Amino acid sequence: MNLPDFGLGGIEDQLWMLVFVMIRIGAALLAAPVFGARNVPVQVRIVITAALAVFVLNWTPVQLPQDMLAIETILAVVTEVVIGVTLGFVLQLAFVAPLVAAEQISGGMGMAMATAVDPATGGQSGALGQMFSLMLTLVFLAIGGHLLWLGLVVESYQLFPPGAEWDVGERGWLVASFASQALATAVAIALPVTLVLLLVQVVTGVISRSAPSLNLFALGLPASVLAGLAALIAAAPLLTDQFVMLAQSAIEQVATAVQP
Repeated sequence: MNLPDFGLGGIEDQLWMLVFVMIRIGAALLAAPVFGARNVPVQVRIVITAALAVFVLNWTPVQLPQDMLAIETILAVVTEVVIGVTLGFVLQLAFVAPLVAAEQISGGMGMAMATAVDPATGGQSGALGQMFSLMLTLVFLAIGGHLLWLGLVVESYQLFPPGAEWDVGERGWLVASFASQALATAVAIALPVTLVLLLVQVVTGVISRSAPSLNLFALGLPASVLAGLAALIAAAPLLTDQFVMLAQSAIEQVATAVQP
């Protein structure tokens, strides 16, 4: 086996095998929303990746490439990265849907200007979007979605061992289909509140036409904010059900993606 020699003796092959197995797991954790957040230390992700790789090596036989600098080895590493990113990106799509819904609701309520730094991504996010993201994270952890997802990542080594063929086109189509499903879920989340806001805006427009002397902005903005808050409170049970269905659908899509 053509491997660099670091003078570690008999354990050197096992260490290289551990590093090779960690590629897919590390890419999946980096692309996943909960494990790949910026507020999660890199050391924690490395420890989790190494621990899962040890379990994988105990359950699944892994064969190291003969030449680490060969084209086949480079392609195998790239394939491992693609598999890991796919498993994490499907989960990431589920966590983007509430943010899309929150942006639509915030725009109708006039709260799009209320933004803050999202600690998970480091970018600007609306206050309502952060609330929805936190709710989905709590629901996802409460139903054990993180454990199911990690189990699917480990199971992928039995279905697609390192070096196995991975149909990028077919898996990409599965990811695209789930993206459309996530957008449909975002519409379902935002629809009840946006309908109430639309009704408030229609009523405000009729009042402004009937009494032009009234200040439309002084009347419409507080009415939209109050109506939006009331609609969010009334639709809270529906939002929870949508978040549970979204988390379960994400796990099902990951399970579909790892099927041979």
